[in-house]
Amino acid sequence: MASSKPSAHLLRRQLKEMQNDKDLSNISCGLVDDNIYEWEVMLMISDDCKLYGGGFFRARLSFPPDYPHLPPKMRFETPIWHPNIYPNGDVCISILHPPRDDEYGYESAAERWLPVHTPETILISVISMLSSPNDESPANIEAAKQWREDPAAFKRKANKCVRDSLEA
Repeated sequence: MASSKPSAHLLRRQLKEMQNDKDLSNISCGLVDDNIYEWEVMLMISDDCKLYGGGFFRARLSFPPDYPHLPPKMRFETPIWHPNIYPNGDVCISILHPPRDDEYGYESAAERWLPVHTPETILISVISMLSSPNDESPANIEAAKQWREDPAAFKRKANKCVRDSLEA
């Protein structure tokens, strides 16, 4: 039974801590279909975020059964234009990459997943990533190109994502 696994107990505790943490008022988490390994997340981006401020972005965290030894996957369900988010919504951030040496030599093992990371640290890192895209290793090449070559157009497209997120 999956719910008796140590990872399920850890995730239940981490979810409860996040739901009770008043400092995380900009992050809301809950379970998808009562499955502890599938979390629905709402990121309410503060107005001081220069690109996506004021947006409400839905995402999903999918945890493997051997969490915390392996990272979860994160996917935005609300469409978002960002160099580090694939067009399908999958998030590409170092701390969500499996804990091993990068075959391309771009990331050190220390930048990748470590079991000390929690759903909270992941989501805070993703919010930070929204403000500071990494265009050196993009998941969305077109967004990275626009970020570098036409920042004003990129900002307009990001602002449209914010407006659209409020209508969803």
